[in-house]
Amino acid sequence: MHAGSCLCGGVSYRIDGPLGDLVLCHCSRCRKANGSAFQAVSPIATADFVLLSGADLLSEYSSSPGVHRVYCRVCHAPLYSRRDAAPDMLRLRVGTLDTPVDAPVRMHIFTASRAEWYEIRDPAPQHPDRPGE
Repeated sequence: MHAGSCLCGGVSYRIDGPLGDLVLCHCSRCRKANGSAFQAVSPIATADFVLLSGADLLSEYSSSPGVHRVYCRVCHAPLYSRRDAAPDMLRLRVGTLDTPVDAPVRMHIFTASRAEWYEIRDPAPQHPDRPGE
């Protein structure tokens, strides 16, 4: 089991299932949303996400059609994103976990738009966009 929270601690959650392999997204939207070179996400089953506190603190921002980023409206910590086209899956923002992460980095995506000041040095496969697009 994994557990996590936002920066202010107002939102807390647990994951009652496995984390998927880590994906490091370098797209400009993810970079802007978290203020860093990439966003580390892990796919999880929507049914496995259990909100323990802070339901009233959650807000959503639709960053593109059908893509919704969920965050704490107090501290603005990004928690997960959801897609209308995949209602059974969330993309958990791994940095919000309070428990150790043992999932491997599976790939880097949208490397064509990566921050020019960041060099990818791990052996995970790199994709200029989302594989399959």
